[in-house]
Amino acid sequence: MTETELERAEKRYAQAKARLQALRNRAATEARKLDTRRKVILGGALVDLAARDQHAAAMLDRLVRNLPREQDRKAFVGWKPGDALPEDGAADGSIDGADASAGEADTDSAAALASSARGA
Repeated sequence: MTETELERAEKRYAQAKARLQALRNRAATEARKLDTRRKVILGGALVDLAARDQHAAAMLDRLVRNLPREQDRKAFVGWKPGDALPEDGAADGSIDGADASAGEADTDSAAALASSARGA
C-alpha cells in the first residue's frame, strides 16, 4: 500500500513538530544552565566579598537568616559569612546528595571567576 500525499505531509509535519520541540527543550536547558552558572558565580563573588568587607558580610548574614525555605537555611547551620569553604565541599562529603567533586568544581570556578572579575 502506498502512502498518499496527505499521509506523507502529515508525517513530515509530525517530524518537523518533534524537531521544533527538541530545539525548544535544548534552548530551555541551556537557559537553565546559564542561570545556574550565573548564580554560582555571583554567590562565590558575594562570599569572597563578605570575607573582606563587613557590610557585605552583614548583608549575607541577613540573606541567610531570611531564606524562606528551612532546607536552604539548614545548609548554612554553623556557617558565618567570611568562613572558608571546607576542602571536600561538605562535612559529610556530599552536597545535597550530589558528588562532592562536582560541588568543588563549581566552587573553584566561582572563586576563579570572582577573582578575575576583581582584576586579581
